[in-house]
Amino acid sequence: MRKVRLDFCDFWPGFCKTDNFFWDILKTRFDVELHAQPDFLIYSNRESHVHRVHNCVKIYFAVESFLPDWRECDYAMTCHYLDDPRHLRLPLYVLYGEPACLVKDAEELDSLLASKSRFCSFVVSNAGKRKTQKRVDFFNHLSRYKRVDSGGRYLNNIGEPIPNGPAGKLAFLRQYKFNIAFENDSVVGYTTEKIFEAMRERCLPIYWGNPRIAEEFNPRSFLNYLDFPTEEALIEKIIELDRDDLKYLAWMREPYFRSNRPNEFFDTKRLLDFFESIFTTPVRPVSRQRRWFQIGRWVPVKKNRPAPPEAQQHAPITEEAPDDALI
Repeated sequence: MRKVRLDFCDFWPGFCKTDNFFWDILKTRFDVELHAQPDFLIYSNRESHVHRVHNCVKIYFAVESFLPDWRECDYAMTCHYLDDPRHLRLPLYVLYGEPACLVKDAEELDSLLASKSRFCSFVVSNAGKRKTQKRVDFFNHLSRYKRVDSGGRYLNNIGEPIPNGPAGKLAFLRQYKFNIAFENDSVVGYTTEKIFEAMRERCLPIYWGNPRIAEEFNPRSFLNYLDFPTEEALIEKIIELDRDDLKYLAWMREPYFRSNRPNEFFDTKRLLDFFESIFTTPVRPVSRQRRWFQIGRWVPVKKNRPAPPEAQQHAPITEEAPDDALI
């Protein structure tokens, strides 16, 4: 196995460097070593600063709908459809579970319906108007027909917010017939975990977001806001399905994937081949091509240079080690 010196930075709080989606997949093909002076760095938050202290090959992973900044990274994995060998389309939902949980077998639909004791769920914790207004307006509109349970910190109406983390959200969704699965924005390619989690718990997703979502999931398995001429028409459809069990179950019978086979973005070989190309292609990292550095608050403190002899034996880092520092 090819040995790879790797590090991560600028991910979400609680991110574990040796127990995460990328680490677990990469170690199936490569001898991966977490190292303080890596040859390759995977980073996520482009607005953070830790990745800037490295001058190795940098691989950007976008959680939101940001495009890669090729002045900052050598390779990128984002939600966008880009015709560039440095880029791999990797929708965020791929990180949220195995595709097998969306592959439908001969499910007992009567039992499924009996388990759905409540109408519709809604989970929003970010109260920023720019990101939430579309789904908040829809939540209020649909609530005129029947109570929609809001389990997040924002507009909570169930007594207290659901527990943090995927497990708490999944347990909450499980009891509902419908789920409002609106993205932060409607951007081509931008598909997050929201529709995936609703499908996983066998809610009928009410989706708004990626205009090309039907290329990833069977359009007969969810209600796509963009398929309806007006918001009123969509709500009329929801009411129709809520009042007619047979029609509701007809939608729930549909496979989530086309032909009931996971889409290409779940293919681990595709991802590993992308990393294989990165690890085997000699490049001069973009961070070493700069001829100047901005002098100001942020001063680079870690460059990929040989460590002094007395420190070399301590070069590898463990998960307990603090993140790279800036002074």
